[in-house]
Amino acid sequence: MYHPVITDVEGLDISDEERALFKEFRPFGFILFQRNCQSPEQVKKLTDQMRDCVSNDDIPIMIDQEGGRVTRLRPPHWRKYPSAEFYANLYEINSELAISAVKAHASLMADDLLNVGINIDCYPVADLLYAGADKIIGDRAYGEQPEKVSILARAAAEGMLSGGVTPIMKHIPGHGRADVDTHLELPVVTTPIDVLRDSDFIPFKNLNDLPCAMTAHVIYSQIDKARCATISPTVIKDIIRGEIGFEGVLISDDLSMKALKNSPEQNALDALNAGCDLALHCNGTLKERRAVLEATKGLKLEEENRIFDIFKKTKILQNINSEQLYSWLMDVVEEHG
Repeated sequence: MYHPVITDVEGLDISDEERALFKEFRPFGFILFQRNCQSPEQVKKLTDQMRDCVSNDDIPIMIDQEGGRVTRLRPPHWRKYPSAEFYANLYEINSELAISAVKAHASLMADDLLNVGINIDCYPVADLLYAGADKIIGDRAYGEQPEKVSILARAAAEGMLSGGVTPIMKHIPGHGRADVDTHLELPVVTTPIDVLRDSDFIPFKNLNDLPCAMTAHVIYSQIDKARCATISPTVIKDIIRGEIGFEGVLISDDLSMKALKNSPEQNALDALNAGCDLALHCNGTLKERRAVLEATKGLKLEEENRIFDIFKKTKILQNINSEQLYSWLMDVVEEHG
């Protein structure tokens, strides 16, 4: 039985204390950060250790690998990729080239990830870019227009799936209007719901068939004045599952962010009770990780199977000539960057 929690580890290896905790309370999966990634050989060893801890070769092991400033696997051991902003600008010059380049970018990142045992990427960003909003989204967005963002985010997701890695679109139902960084504060968006329907919600609705999505720690005051999307039954049931029509695995954003004021274990319970399938808890102490895992009951077998099946949904592992494809992508970047 797995606890509905995605957790992390402190260093380049799993410590004896962490190993004992994960054997006692099996998390559903893990997430890696830059502090966990020194070399391809080391990362592959670490992901093997993670799978051994929970005695399952199919558990999700995630990372935030977008390109640009949100990049955990970095040169010189891994390839360098531009931010989403580059493709947003390229789309205005040559939309077909931009779509092809985004797919190549995503396929190559999937190749990087799968080679070291990572099978889930918290990517692509489907949030809209807004002038005056906090820069936490910024150049991670594919632009201001909902249809353009939908097209480029779709290309990114398809490229990731073609490389055998499951994408997690984020941050549903839309983070772009947030005027503060959720790592530090809780944003409140007062935009009327009819305006949100015609803007922020559109990319997520257009991509509602994707297997996974990550929530936004954002209050939409016209929908739920008291609770951000991650812990709001109203937002999850009525908007994410209802209007947007997303039926895949719903994962909370990091529950240790300062946008949420309660303890990590209470935040996890609030997210799960609101309708998230999995609670993501990062950057905590060993004591906090234990508290989150202890507080969350194990998933029922049928729910475990449902989530595992969705994670694997529509993955197509295609063989690519990664050196040739990356060379082409860098030529595009050099010409249009």
